[in-house]
Amino acid sequence: MATNSDKKLMNLLANHVPETVLLASWLKENGISRDLQKYYLRSGWLEHYGFGALKRPNENVQWVGAMYSLQRQTDLHVHAGGLTSLSLQGLTHYVRLGKESIYLFSPQYVKLPKWFLDQEWSKQVKHVKTKILPLELGLLEYKAGALDLRISSPERAILECLHLTPHHFDLVECYQVFEGLSNLRPKLLQELLEKCESIKVKRLFLYMATKAKHQWLPFVDQTKIGLGKGDRILVKGGVYISQNRISIPKELAAL
Repeated sequence: MATNSDKKLMNLLANHVPETVLLASWLKENGISRDLQKYYLRSGWLEHYGFGALKRPNENVQWVGAMYSLQRQTDLHVHAGGLTSLSLQGLTHYVRLGKESIYLFSPQYVKLPKWFLDQEWSKQVKHVKTKILPLELGLLEYKAGALDLRISSPERAILECLHLTPHHFDLVECYQVFEGLSNLRPKLLQELLEKCESIKVKRLFLYMATKAKHQWLPFVDQTKIGLGKGDRILVKGGVYISQNRISIPKELAAL
C-alpha cells in the first residue's frame, strides 16, 4: 500500500502550489480516498487545516492561499472585490490603523466553508452577499506570487465600494479612492452600469465621476443607464445634489 500511496502523493504534490489548501472532497475526486488521506496525515505528509481541509506541513497558509483553493477546488462563486481588489492592484493609498479588512463578494446563496471561517485571518473577512452585478462581468485573474486569484477589475471594484457606502465604507474615503481611478475602461463601465441593479450605486458613480472630472466619463453613454425615480437620501442632514437626486455628506460636497 505504501508504495502506491507514495506514488499518488508524489503525483499530487508535483502540481501543488505552496501555501494553499488541499480540500478533502477535491482530493477524493482526484483519486485520493479518505482512507489514503488519513494515511498521509498519520505519516506526517499532510496535516489538518480545519474541517475538510488539509495542507503541507510547515506551510503558512494565509487568506490568499485559502482563497485560491476555494476558487480552484469548489464550485463556489466568490471573489476578492471592492477595496481589497483595488488595494491588490495598487490603486489605493491608505494606511489604515489595525488590520485591513478583506472584502469577499459572492451571490446571496453562497456560504463560506467552516474551515475557511475558522482561521485567525478570517476575523478580517467581510463577506458581502449581493446580486447588484452580473456573476462574472468585470472579473479578472490577478497574479499574487505563484497564485492566480479571481478578483474584481477596477471598474467593478469601485461599484462594489459604492455598494458598501455609507454604512460600511465612508463616502469621503470612497471618493478619494475614486479620484485616483483615471484609467478606467469606458466600454466595461458602460456594460457594468447598464446591468447594475442598484440605483444608489449608479447615481453615486456618476456624481463622483463628474466631480473628479475623469477624462473617460464622456465616453460613457449616460442615456442608456437606468437611474430610477425619486430621491435617494444617503445621509440625514446632508447636501442635496439635484442633478443626481441624492443627498451626500457635507464633507464630500465640500471637497
